[in-house]
Amino acid sequence: MKKKVLSLLLAMTMSMGLLCGCGQSDVSQNAQEENVQEENVQEENAQQGTAKETEQEIANGTETKETDEDALSDDVVIRVASLKGPTSIGLVKLWQDAEENKANANYEFTMATAADEILPLVLKGDLDIALVPANAAANLYQKSNGAVAVIDINTLGVLYMVSGDDSIKSVDDLTNKTIYLTGKGTTPDLALQYLLETHNIQLSDVTIEYKSEATEVAVALSENPDAVGLLPMPFVIAACAQNEKLQIVLDVNAQWETANDGKGLVTGVTIVRKAFLEEHPDAVDAFLTDHKNSAEYVNANVEEAAELVVKSGIVEKAPVAQKAIPKCNITCITGEEMKEMLSDYLDILEKQDASFIGGAVPDDDFYVIK
Repeated sequence: MKKKVLSLLLAMTMSMGLLCGCGQSDVSQNAQEENVQEENVQEENAQQGTAKETEQEIANGTETKETDEDALSDDVVIRVASLKGPTSIGLVKLWQDAEENKANANYEFTMATAADEILPLVLKGDLDIALVPANAAANLYQKSNGAVAVIDINTLGVLYMVSGDDSIKSVDDLTNKTIYLTGKGTTPDLALQYLLETHNIQLSDVTIEYKSEATEVAVALSENPDAVGLLPMPFVIAACAQNEKLQIVLDVNAQWETANDGKGLVTGVTIVRKAFLEEHPDAVDAFLTDHKNSAEYVNANVEEAAELVVKSGIVEKAPVAQKAIPKCNITCITGEEMKEMLSDYLDILEKQDASFIGGAVPDDDFYVIK
């Protein structure tokens, strides 16, 4: 808003009147009165002009924007971490907007290869918002005595099984197979064990080999293409591109829905430190707006988003990203819908093995309903 400035000339005129006293001629007094009247008119016109400009700013929306900027201080920097994969793919447009100072807040971004790299930083207060697996979020809630909460679901089912053995048509065909996947206790591991259990396949009936990263699974499949790899997008497409013998043999998301009356996998959620949420609620709202806009952009502009994915170092080639994005199930689900979907998913995990989610389903304060 423009500030009113008093006329310097008026101040000078008044000062001169005091210095010269009352012994001035009538002509001087008249001239002074005329000057004051003229300046009063000028000030009145300036006030009217300012009022008109204010009305125009409100009509254009700039007045509201200024109020928002005042509410969200430039000193607030939101520290956000995500995993290399679908959760980060949903953020690539936000990353670009932040670089170009077009985002609704100030950010510092970190991309990690495993949730174990992120969760301790959240606990220490070195991160404010993190995009992590749903079960990891529940575990952290229990471990921190409720110090974190979920603000949105960022990805749904992203898991697929790939193999060079095209005889695999169902989960039952996994018997006596070697299955490569990342991380014991991670989402791929939980999904695999659940599907094996629902099909009455014992763990002793398969050979499970854990790898630290998805790229290591791809390497193992190149050496043993008849084995099975359980991978998330976009690494499924990358593995198939590197090895022409590989193909998608099972959609884990579809298998999960079949086993759970249509209820799907909730792969990734976004958590916030409650202390940060309480201190900077406007910053969290700004992030949710930016996150939603970014996810929608990625889904609607696959070719352009693929270039950003490559630029961000998530995958190496744009064609791989273009094929993967539509299968990444990138989203930004908030509110009651988020709570219902996530609580249903965590209920299933609790029945399977409560240790997967920290011992019990989190309480209602685990969910931030906006």
